[in-house]
This record gives sequence, structure tokens and C-alpha cells, in this order.
Amino acid sequence: MGTDDLRQLAQTLGAVPREISAIAQRRPHGDSIIATSPLPGPSPFLVPDAAPLAPEKFRDSLTTAKGERRAYVALDRLETLWFNTGTLCNLACKSCYIESSPINDALVYLTAAEVDAYLDEIERDGLGTREIGFTGGEPFMNREMIAMLESCLARGFDVLMLTNAMRPMRRFEGELLDLKARHGERLTMRVSLDHYTRAIHESERGGGTWDKAIAGLTWLSDNGFSIAVAGRHLADENDGSARQGYADLFAREGLSIDATDPARLVLFPEMDATADVPEITAACWGILDVDPRAMMCATSRMVVKHKGAERPVVAACTLLPYGADFQMGETLAEAGRDIALNHPHCARFCVLGGASCSA
Repeated sequence: MGTDDLRQLAQTLGAVPREISAIAQRRPHGDSIIATSPLPGPSPFLVPDAAPLAPEKFRDSLTTAKGERRAYVALDRLETLWFNTGTLCNLACKSCYIESSPINDALVYLTAAEVDAYLDEIERDGLGTREIGFTGGEPFMNREMIAMLESCLARGFDVLMLTNAMRPMRRFEGELLDLKARHGERLTMRVSLDHYTRAIHESERGGGTWDKAIAGLTWLSDNGFSIAVAGRHLADENDGSARQGYADLFAREGLSIDATDPARLVLFPEMDATADVPEITAACWGILDVDPRAMMCATSRMVVKHKGAERPVVAACTLLPYGADFQMGETLAEAGRDIALNHPHCARFCVLGGASCSA
């Protein structure tokens, strides 16, 4: 994809030109692709001077670097099935965990027919799945997104739709209003707003992104959608101060969002896979007083389609779409095996951070 193509993509999708020019080159990194940052400097959310991850950690699925038995999580029930609709995005955020950008198509667009095949499997096998989640990239880059939403809602699932609420979403305002009119609060739109201040949000996402995100969020609120916000806080902020900052923002903008409700304002811990973090052993469940059934991979899976693949596959987790150890087969039936917590995200985000993409 050349520079002219990128400029055209920027104009079409509302990305800021300097974001696009800064990501005109890409380089391989393991089994994924990293785009260069949209603006100079590191992400404001990374912990400064964090110790690097010890290279001997997270190498063996059965044992830790110290030779202790690694913790695993069994699938308790498939409460939520996520679909990654593709890694293409109209933005290139500095610390995007999945490295989405306007040029990263490592995960290609899912089709509505492919989504339907998994919904059919849920119904045929009586899996009892309650919720369908859509993530990306920016899901509304996928032109079959509305058809996917329609199918899920028509079958009676609750749907959690992740979006940056910018121009890709705004293309479908009429269709979204129609879905809301027919399905009401079973469709929840969760908008990514990296911070409650313009400066920090745009330092991560690029200049000009704040006003577009706020405008999209305001449109959703004014039109009565069930809405939530996915936010973050800086290393020197605690949960309480961050929630107060968002609460002040919501009040100032007239947004109907309860910042004290963790389902309506989800504050995610940081996920720097290069920073050191303890490995989780089987004994940690008791030491930390954490129930493995509370982990995200105890109740959810994610469907992805890798570039060049004929069919989608099921991944263990929304955070780990690339690693071969976390690819579980092409069907939900194959995806029921135990998950070894063999990645820094397992420790930092889920066990120690207590986070989940669903709430």
C-alpha cells in the first residue's frame, strides 16, 4: 500500500494525515505486524522505566522458568463468543495490544456467513452462550458489520459492540438506529476513550481524534443507545481518580454514563508484553485468593481469520489472536480444552489485573 493509498484511506475513514504518514512503513515482529507510532514519543500509558521481561519466562506451557507447575484455566461455560472482524483500523494507536492500523491486515475481515456458522454451532450444540462481542481493528471498517449485528440480535443474543465511534461507525447511523429501534438495549455500544483529557487521549491516538470520538459518543447517547466507555488511567492514577475524571467529562458533555458502574466505564490495566511480570503457578490461585473460573478464558473464546487462511479459527482469548499456542481449532467444539497461562497478558491483565473484556 503506497503513500497515496494511505492518504485516500485517511480521507475516507477520518484518520488524521500525520497518523497515516507516520505508519507508511511496517516491519515484522514475531507472528504479528507492528506499525510505527502515529505521533512522536512513547505511549503515555506505558510504565516508565519498567524492568524488561526476563527472556526465560513464558517459554513452556507446563512449567514456569522456576520449574513450578504453570496455572491453567478450564472452560466453565461459553458465556461470551467474540468475533474479531479484522485488524484494519482507521487509527494507529501507540500501544494497541493487537497492533491494529490502516495497514495491518494480519487478521482479515470476517464475513457474515462465517459468523453465522458459529452462531449455528452455538444453537445446534446448546452451548447456552448469552453474549456476542465484536472487536477489531475498528469493526465498522468491515462492510458486513451490520449484517453480522442483525443476525446476532435476531437470534436473541446480547451484543457488545466495540468501536472508536469515529467515521467508520458514523457511515451506518441509519442502520444502527434501525437495529436499536427493533432490539433496544440488547445492543450495547462500547466506545474507546483512552483518557478523560484531550491531551492524553490524542497523545495515544493522534491529533484530531478527540473531537470525533466525543461527537460519535454524543450521537449514541442522544439517540438512546445503551452505551459504555472503555478507558484507561495513567501509571500515577488510581481507579478512583480516573473514574472521577471520567465522571466530570460525562457530566460536562451531557453523556448518560454512570462512571461508578464498572460495566459502563471499563478501565483496563496496561498490557506491555515486554515488561516484567510474575508467572502464574498453580499455587497462585490460593495465594492470591483468585478463582480460575473468574478468568476471561473460563467463559469466552474469540473467532479470528488469519491472512491467507481458508477458514477462521477459535482463539483462547481476545488478547492473544496471534500465538500458535492459543489457536484452538476451527470449531467451538475443538476450543473447549484447558488454557495454560503462558503469556504476560495472562498474568498482568487477567490474574493480577482482574480485568475482562466483557465487563
